[in-house]
Amino acid sequence: MHPDSYDGRELRSITIWRHYFAHGTTTEGGSYNPDAGTVFELTPEPGGWTEKVVHSFGSGKDGFDPFGGLITDAAGNLYGTTVTDGGLGYGTVFELSPRLGGGWTEKVLHRFTGYDGASPGTALIFDAAGDLYGTTFQGGSGAGCYYGCGTVFELALKVERGWTEKILRAFSLNGKDGIDPEAGLVLDAFGDLYGTTLWGGRRSMQELRYLWDCI
Repeated sequence: MHPDSYDGRELRSITIWRHYFAHGTTTEGGSYNPDAGTVFELTPEPGGWTEKVVHSFGSGKDGFDPFGGLITDAAGNLYGTTVTDGGLGYGTVFELSPRLGGGWTEKVLHRFTGYDGASPGTALIFDAAGDLYGTTFQGGSGAGCYYGCGTVFELALKVERGWTEKILRAFSLNGKDGIDPEAGLVLDAFGDLYGTTLWGGRRSMQELRYLWDCI
């Protein structure tokens, strides 16, 4: 790590691809803002690895704090999320595309508004059609949580309109539903999604009520 943390600090994720190089994220450091974070690449060399910063966040509305891991498509594009900022402060879904001749281009695919989710902090997944799925820890239209109880969302690629978001589930604190989906999703061969929530169910609701009473 460089003394000025230009290449990032606070490592959050790293993924090694088939071709034996790796990409990862840091939630701090970078060339624009010391608190924004980076996406980096590691390439194997004789005797070690060579690191290169793919993208430094904090240059505008591209997001802060990429907590989750990265996924890639057949073209080599990278996809991930940032927990905050993006112009509205609720986080983003982003794409990084390799440029001919070197370098990468970042594109924000979706900026969360709070109502449709907030704080997406996990890796995304693809389905067979190339649509993206993920979770947000907070936000959404569900009742009972001060900052929103979290969501499950889909981003579908429409040729004419780009990426379109759809909320698949807005969680509520109702004694049966889960809240705060802190982990990512799993997709089975039939197209069904599976995931977890940090809180939820009748027992969890009773515990939350007890905690509120103690504050």
